[in-house]
Amino acid sequence: MRIAILGAGPAGLYLSYLIKRRQPDIDVAVYEQNPSDATWGFGVVFSDRALEFLREDDEETYAAIVPHMESWNDITLNHRGERIAIDGVGFAAVGRLHLLQMLQARARSVGVEPVYRHVVKSLDELKDADLVVGADGVNSLVRRTHEAAFGATVKLLTNRFAWFGTSKRFDTLTQTFVTTELGTFNAHHYRYAPGASTFIVETDAATFARTGFANMSDAETRATCERIFAETLDGHPLISNNSIWRQFPLIHNEHWSAGNCVLLGDSLHTAHFSIGSGTRLAMEDAIALDKALAAHGRDIPAVLSAYEAARRPILEKLVNGANSSMYWYEHFSEHMELSPAEFAMSYIMRSGRIDIERLRKLSPRFVAWYEQKSAATLGRVTG
Repeated sequence: MRIAILGAGPAGLYLSYLIKRRQPDIDVAVYEQNPSDATWGFGVVFSDRALEFLREDDEETYAAIVPHMESWNDITLNHRGERIAIDGVGFAAVGRLHLLQMLQARARSVGVEPVYRHVVKSLDELKDADLVVGADGVNSLVRRTHEAAFGATVKLLTNRFAWFGTSKRFDTLTQTFVTTELGTFNAHHYRYAPGASTFIVETDAATFARTGFANMSDAETRATCERIFAETLDGHPLISNNSIWRQFPLIHNEHWSAGNCVLLGDSLHTAHFSIGSGTRLAMEDAIALDKALAAHGRDIPAVLSAYEAARRPILEKLVNGANSSMYWYEHFSEHMELSPAEFAMSYIMRSGRIDIERLRKLSPRFVAWYEQKSAATLGRVTG
């Protein structure tokens, strides 16, 4: 049996490792158009319990990655000069390139050697493969080739964001919201190594146009963002790595397979970066596809049917929460009109997956602070 995987990101690499670990006789080829050390962005963040989802079936990969992660138990919001801590919302992060290198090592440990700098121009080049896996990201060749069969849609959101790095160390995952004479901005920032942090700058379409970012050079863009977030950066510079302005793509597929082709990761679905689950979801897709292969062997239609049946209900629930978060950010400038306490509560409730009683158990210090602020506000109004 021959399986061709397009894309050597976390999804493609991890799937190749899982398949060969379980079934060494399968011929697995991984094709990647970029060099092995190429990546955009800086850190990868994981929500909840980081990589706990790996422990049950893959203790070795879990043990290889977790020691290199930075972790924290709270998140922080900066709004109208107030610093708001929300306890009990844990995250962990690791350098994106470091993660790729560790997954490359896992793949090679079972005999998979990805082919880098190899551009597959047409799926006809893979006609000898029994199964073609599209792990090739938001611009997936596999998805575009069978767009109608997949029922694929791609919608770009209106906000713009640019992915920078910085040497400033941040204690927690932090959201900093600022209003300037140009308009409103938000920065998502968190450390992914002891002396390195991701720093994502986001703004709405009107502010983006007013600022003139579309006509700025890379150096001008960085200098402008450094001025906007000067207090947050505290003298540390922003670092570019293909840090162009982007619009987040909302990708959805009515069907997960077409013939002997199947999608996973960002080629199949996207989860907004505000929830820190994109890489985790991609790796969980790989786990589900590998289990379907183990259960149904060379019966490719049965494999693909089982993969979608098992994974889709779980994924859609998570993606729905991510979409709710995404739409909150599309209107973050409107939410910024709220007081710091109401703003923070709107933020933490944005996915629609939590109520006040559950939040009280998860984040008791934050809820106590919020209720104290609310009572004080009510007292001023009624007094």
